[in-house]
Order: sequence, then structure tokens, then C-alpha cells
Amino acid sequence: MKQKFNIITSTCVPLPLENVDTDQIIPARFLKATTREESFFGENLFRDWRYNADGTVNKDFVLNNPTYGGGILVAGKNFGSGSSREHAAWAIAGYGFRVVISSFFADIHKNNELNNFVLPVVVSEDFLAELFASIEADPKMQVEVDLPNQTVTNKATGRSEKFEINGYKKYCLMNALDDIDFLLENKGKIEDWERRNAC
Repeated sequence: MKQKFNIITSTCVPLPLENVDTDQIIPARFLKATTREESFFGENLFRDWRYNADGTVNKDFVLNNPTYGGGILVAGKNFGSGSSREHAAWAIAGYGFRVVISSFFADIHKNNELNNFVLPVVVSEDFLAELFASIEADPKMQVEVDLPNQTVTNKATGRSEKFEINGYKKYCLMNALDDIDFLLENKGKIEDWERRNAC
């Protein structure tokens, strides 16, 4: 969903598991779906963890625990590894997460998140561990993600870290532009260049 991204302050959903791959984020059987509706994929985010084999809700999984909620997913190291399926980013966005925080993302998945208006924030392992501890101590604690200043702040402790983001992707997120929107925004400049450089 295209939404302008500025500063987000939210409670968090903790997923302290390492090496969460895209097949766990959205199982392969859902790749056959003919819909592009984010809500469909959001409903099936972490499907095999959220539901038991008989289709009943797995009450032990964090997304089914009413204690936790919010627009920020805090995940363990190496999030989004495995296949390059963009459906994983669709599922994260469709569920309603605006930010995923981890100490390491698989590159392709990281870019897929950015292309789907989800901000992947890379923090140090020490900062990530502190976030998990703060959420466990108080599930209502909040995290502030400031895209203009590229900072993430644990509101429970006051500690902040800077994060990196490609300048082009930052501009697109802050202005709710996908790649086509960006080209259309710059149509006049492109046409001027073409005229000046015509053979």
C-alpha cells in the first residue's frame, strides 16, 4: 500500500527467531494465487506457524497473542533468506507492518520490502537484543522510527541507533512513490534530456 513514510511510533511484535526464510513468511502453495490483494497474503503471513495442521489457531504463535501488536515487526538475524519471492513482502505489508527491524536482512527480500513500502531497518545485534528484552518486559513499550533522520529509538530506554537506506528508496518512501511514479514525476526532465541529446 502506498503511504508516505515519515516518523512511525508504534508498539512491536517480537519474532526472536533467526534465519526466517521466505517460505516461512509465505508458504510456496500461496504463490499460485491469482490475486495481488495484499490482504490475501497478509491473512496468510506465517501461515504454517499461525495455524495448526488441522486449521485451528496456534495460540502459542506471537501473531495470535493479543498481548502484542503494532506496525513494527522485530525479527531475529537473517530475516527473509531463501527464495526471492516478492509475495513475502506482500504478506508483511498486507498484514499491516510498516517496519521490520533486524540485525541482518537477505538483500533481495530487503529490496522487495522497500518496493512494497515496508521499511527494513538494520540495527546492531546488541540493540536488537535490547529491543527484545524491552518488549518482553513491557509489551506496550514503543519504538520510534524516524526515516528523515534515519534513526530508530527504543522509547523504553531512550537508546537510538542510526540506520542506512539508499537515498532513492528513502525519497520514494517519503513521497509514496513506486518506480513508475518516480519516472512519471520526472517525465518533463526526461523529455528535456531526450530533446537536448537527440541525434
